[in-house]
Amino acid sequence: AKEEDEDESSARYQNALDALSSLITKRSLFVNKNQSHRFHLLFHYLEVLELEEAVSQLKIIHVAGTKGKGSTCTFSESILRGYGLRTGLFTSPHLIDVRERFRLNGIEISQEKFVDYFWCCFHKLKEKSSNEIPMPTYFCFLALLAFKIFSTEQVDVVILEVGLGGRYDATNVIQKPVVCGVTSLGYDHMEILGHTLAEIAAEKAGIFKSGVPAFTVPQPDEAMRVLNEKASKLEVNLQVVKPLDSSQRLGLQGEHQYLNASLAVALCSTFLQKIGIEDKNDDTNGLPERFISGLSNAYLMGRAMIVPDSELPEEIVFYLDGAHSPESMEACATWFSQQVKERNKKRSEQILLFNCMSVRDPCLLLPRLRTKCIDEGVEFKKAVFVPNMSVYNQVGSWSKIEQRVDDSITWQFGLKRLWDNLARGEAKTTSRSDSKEEERSLVFSSLPLAVDWLRDSARRSQQVRFQVLVTGSLHLVGDLLRLIKK
Repeated sequence: AKEEDEDESSARYQNALDALSSLITKRSLFVNKNQSHRFHLLFHYLEVLELEEAVSQLKIIHVAGTKGKGSTCTFSESILRGYGLRTGLFTSPHLIDVRERFRLNGIEISQEKFVDYFWCCFHKLKEKSSNEIPMPTYFCFLALLAFKIFSTEQVDVVILEVGLGGRYDATNVIQKPVVCGVTSLGYDHMEILGHTLAEIAAEKAGIFKSGVPAFTVPQPDEAMRVLNEKASKLEVNLQVVKPLDSSQRLGLQGEHQYLNASLAVALCSTFLQKIGIEDKNDDTNGLPERFISGLSNAYLMGRAMIVPDSELPEEIVFYLDGAHSPESMEACATWFSQQVKERNKKRSEQILLFNCMSVRDPCLLLPRLRTKCIDEGVEFKKAVFVPNMSVYNQVGSWSKIEQRVDDSITWQFGLKRLWDNLARGEAKTTSRSDSKEEERSLVFSSLPLAVDWLRDSARRSQQVRFQVLVTGSLHLVGDLLRLIKK
C-alpha cells in the first residue's frame, strides 16, 4: 500500500509539473510596453488569489543584481535561521527539481505541500483567465506561488531573489520590503535589460522603494552613478559595503563570496534591527556568533560543489560550478585551481566538461577560464563539449527528459574550434611538440555519452585520477547531477 501511495503522489506531482510547463513561453524580446503591461497584471493575479493583504504583511529582504544574488540570499537565510526565525527563501533557477526554489527553514518544500499549493493557485487563476487576462507566465506563476506558500506557512522573513532585472520583475509586485540589496552588476540578459551598464543598473534599481534602506557592493562608476541617482530620488539611504575579512570561514567557496557575504551581513543586521532583535557584537572581528555560524553553514546547490562519480568515486571527481558570465568564469577557474592543488595526492589529469547557452558569447567565457587556470598552474588535458539534455522548457523530472540530441551540434563544434584555436596559440608560444599528436578536445552528441567515455578512459588508465570541471551553464550542472545520482 505504501508503494501505491508513493506512485500516486509522484503521479500527482508529475501532473503539476506538466501544468507548470504549459506556462512556459519562448523568451522573446519584450518591448517595454509589453513588459510593463505584464507586470501590472500581477496586481490582478494577487487579487484573484486573495493575497494582497497577506503579501503586504510579509517581512521581506529583496535582492537584485547580475552576479551573486543566489549566494547573498543563501547567506542571509542561513544567518537569520540561526536567530530562530522561520525563513522562506525564493531563488532561481533550480538545478534538478523546481521545489529547490521554495525553501522553508532551509529545506525545499515537500512534494505534497507543493502539489496542494500549486493546484490551489493554478485553478483559481485558470478560472479567472481570459483573452484580456491570460494565465501568468512561468516565472510569474512561481513568484505568486512563493507568496502563497510563505504567507500560508507564516514565515517570519522572506528572502526574495529577483528573477530578471528588477523594475518589471514579478517579485517587484511587493510594496514595502524591510531592506533591499543590489549585488555586483555586469552584462547579462542584455536583450531584455539594455546594452549599457547604466541601463542595466536602472532596471535593477527598480526594486528601491521610498524610504526603504538599501545596500550594494562596489560597482563600476557608470552603474554606481545610476544607483545613487535612483536612490536619492526615492529618499533611499543607499550604502556600499566592503568585502568581509578573508579570515572568516564561508560555506560557499571562492574569493568573490566575501563580497556577497558582506552584503548579506548588512541586510541581516538591518533586518534584525528593524524587527527589534539586537545582537551585540561579542566576537573579536566584529561579527556576532550567530552571523559567523550562519555564514559558515550556508550551502547552495550547483555552486562550487565537489561530487565523486557514483560508479568510479576513486577515479573520477566532478567539480561543479554553474558559472556563466565572464567574471564568474574567472572565480570558478580560481576555485577549481585551488582545489586541484590541495587534492593532488596521486597522478591526476584535469578535464573540462563545458556547454553554454547560445545566448551567451563563448569568446568571453572560454578564454577567461583557460587563461586563469593556466595562470594558476592548471592545464586541461582535454576539453569535452556536449549539448544540454534538459530542454529549456522542461521543468519535469529526469524520466520525462528524452535523450534529445540537437538537430545539429554545430554550436558544440563551434566551442571546440574556439578551444582548439586558443590551445594552438599557446602551443606556438611554448613550442609544445606533443600537442599535434593528441586531440585537445572532443564533442559528444549527449552528456551520457561523454560520461561513458570518461568512465571508459578511467578504467583503461588506472593510475590516473580525473578531475573534471563542469561549468558554463547551470542546466549542464543539473543534468550531470541527475545523471550521476541515478
